[in-house]
Amino acid sequence: MFDRDLESIQALRDIMRRAKIAAVALAKLSQEQIDCICAEIASAGAAQAEPLAKLAAEETGFGRWEDKVLKNLLGSAMTWDYCKNMKTIGLLREDSTAGLWEIGVPVGIVAALIPSTNPTSTTLYKAIISLKAGNAVVISPHPGAKRSILAAVEIVQQAAARAGAPEHAVQAITLTTMEATNELMRHRDTGVILATGGDAMVRAAYSSGNPAIGVGPGNGPAFIEKSADIPTAVRHIIESKTFDNGTICASEQSVVVESAAAQQVETEFKAQGGHFLSASESEQLGKLLLRPNGTINPQVVGKSALKVAEMAGISVPASARVLLSRQEDVGPRNPYAREKLCPVLAWYVRPDWESACLCCMDLLHNEGVGHTMVIHSQNQAVIREFALQKPVSRLLVNTPAALGGVGATTSLAPALTLGCGAIGGSATSDNVTSMHLMDVRRVAWGKTELSSLRGSSPAPASTPSTQANKLDITPEQIAEITRKVMQRLGQI
Repeated sequence: MFDRDLESIQALRDIMRRAKIAAVALAKLSQEQIDCICAEIASAGAAQAEPLAKLAAEETGFGRWEDKVLKNLLGSAMTWDYCKNMKTIGLLREDSTAGLWEIGVPVGIVAALIPSTNPTSTTLYKAIISLKAGNAVVISPHPGAKRSILAAVEIVQQAAARAGAPEHAVQAITLTTMEATNELMRHRDTGVILATGGDAMVRAAYSSGNPAIGVGPGNGPAFIEKSADIPTAVRHIIESKTFDNGTICASEQSVVVESAAAQQVETEFKAQGGHFLSASESEQLGKLLLRPNGTINPQVVGKSALKVAEMAGISVPASARVLLSRQEDVGPRNPYAREKLCPVLAWYVRPDWESACLCCMDLLHNEGVGHTMVIHSQNQAVIREFALQKPVSRLLVNTPAALGGVGATTSLAPALTLGCGAIGGSATSDNVTSMHLMDVRRVAWGKTELSSLRGSSPAPASTPSTQANKLDITPEQIAEITRKVMQRLGQI
């Protein structure tokens, strides 16, 4: 018998002691040395993209390994290609005219929490962006994907060692407990927490007392405006929602259409593998999706449309790729108005784009505010209005949301941690990169004097006599005032 939680805390403290030594050593490396380490990790991760994908799919039961290969490439080769030319070490910028230098400073140790939905790809991604900024990194695996995450960590460690990284620059918690993860987040030597996971974990990261970058759930609607290329829009949505069976949080969760185009869009969905549920089927599936405690059932995560239907006891055509449920209301007890990490979509029809706009905002405020949504339209004026009004950090246009949000089909930074901004309770609205894992020290030369700021030369010190002259009072008058004051005091 042993106390697993206490043992895990002690093991974490040992990890942090080693990480602190590694962080000091990393801070002494040049940009070229750091880049060599990251390039080797990216190359090794890309080379093992398929085996890691198969391992993750086998262990978690989520998604499709074929799609996880692309996610592993995004977390390794694509991430490195984006950040390889970033200047993160030493003197970043020198402006002799302004008298200003900017110097990159590592945060020290990055606590990287890894989810079960994107386990190996997120491990590769967080290791690369952490090391690129000159930091040591400690990986905290989700227990449900521990084996695949630790396999990815081993690949990273071996690659880093080959490239000359200090020992223990990359470590992972192997005795996984909630207590160990909490200790990692609260540890005094943790520089910043990268929290990707459930809402409770993200809240814990922000309340740890250490700097944190956390991301909440997505619940992005897809609005198909009447000017859209409807066949392409539908294809994009289905491609996105079936990619890894919907496990990317940026993927579409609802489809909102204008009534003028609703029939055409519905016909196109049916032609491309969308199955519209009857009212009774929607009710039956809804009971599977939402648990009595008000949370989405994790058993449906990453399952195919056919498997989800089977689990709900619903018979659907073998050609069904996504399941759509006709909905009117938006609320926390409506499972279709929530984030569903599987190929299930809510279907909302509104009279015009203005009311569709309001519906999208209702969905986002219901869950996923600050995250992502997509609009399919050729009308620049409507797109602009959506951009100005929607409470999201990423408004994607005419692209699959799952892949556009993570930067695979857009010019956004390739990332598997997507900030939700202040409205979503996040410290950033960006796709997180190495630039979020470093501080900038500024060296500033004096450029002007206080007298110049005041707009005049310094005034000479005043003497009592000059003050008296300024008041235009003679010595005789001062004597008379003094006499009267003393006389008055004598009467009190």
